Amino acid sequence: MAKQNERDFLEELLITPSPTGYEKEGVKVWKEYVEQFADEVVTDAYGSAAGKINMSGDVATVMLEAHCDEIGMVVQHITDQGYVYVNKLGGSDSTIARAKKVFIHNKRGRVVGVTGNTAIHLQDNKNGGGKQPAWKDIYVDIGVSSKEEALELVQIGDPITYTSDTEFLSDDRLTARALDNRIGGYIIAEAMRKISKQKKDLKVNVIALNSIQEEVGGFGARMMSYRFMPDVALVTDVTHATDTPGIDQKEHGTVELGKGPTIQHGGANHPKVVEFLEDVCEKNDIDIQHEATSVRTGTDTDSIFYQQTGIPSALVSLPLRYMHSPVEICSMKDVDALVDVMVKAVLSMRPDQTFGVFED
Repeated sequence: MAKQNERDFLEELLITPSPTGYEKEGVKVWKEYVEQFADEVVTDAYGSAAGKINMSGDVATVMLEAHCDEIGMVVQHITDQGYVYVNKLGGSDSTIARAKKVFIHNKRGRVVGVTGNTAIHLQDNKNGGGKQPAWKDIYVDIGVSSKEEALELVQIGDPITYTSDTEFLSDDRLTARALDNRIGGYIIAEAMRKISKQKKDLKVNVIALNSIQEEVGGFGARMMSYRFMPDVALVTDVTHATDTPGIDQKEHGTVELGKGPTIQHGGANHPKVVEFLEDVCEKNDIDIQHEATSVRTGTDTDSIFYQQTGIPSALVSLPLRYMHSPVEICSMKDVDALVDVMVKAVLSMRPDQTFGVFED
């Protein structure tokens, strides 16, 4: 593979489909990039990948983690007329599924289709507009006239993604499908690249883990964190930016795009790791925001922290607008700051670094 720069890697990572349960192509892009600077890259049976920078077996190990899978749809049924009915993969939203261009990914490549939408003139609704559809009502038109024709192109179980483009709305604001959480894969890969250039200052072993199947239960993170049992885990995912119209900040908290990554408090987030990250950010003038976790973080942190005897973990999140839609938006300023948090935190760790609630 030709050597990629970080912007080319980001764009390739974002446009490469990686539906939950079907992540191979996305992981392949991530793996080939990280192989340029990691000491080794390992995978597991289900397709998660981890890049390593190895110092010594006698020092602490820190794991940087992000999930690689995206929400999507899957072929559920094909009618005699060749219409393709679908079901959701992960937390896909049926209210935005109609009237979209999609790719159905088969073993040979992809098939273009559109999700059907009955014209407003024909909808049985006196107030105009249709009702919220159930997933059983969503179908894809792939331009054929029979089940036999359709089966030459697709089959039951083929994954489906929207075809939305990756674009910069400004120098800072990026919009794309599946920034959740391909952007996290970019962040941990960039952190590893920068750490590899400062290896002379590194005192701990580092693992960057790109996990599969977070959107349906955090399964990849469970497998690999149990396997590696690092001394500390720094997890990154997206979080809801609550600075757009119609969001009650009293209920959902205040998180603004462009004001820095968020550090979460409570739940799976180990208080000593959180305190360590806050100190790193203060010393390095990195702007951060704060979120409270009531029960679960809703991320791979929940799958990592309780493995075996426990892995001290903390979640550092990227503010994101319009999550689980084809038009998610993030700030590259926040992305760069989150990379910086990861790099500075890792380089600040001692060879004998531990995190215990009762440690001074």
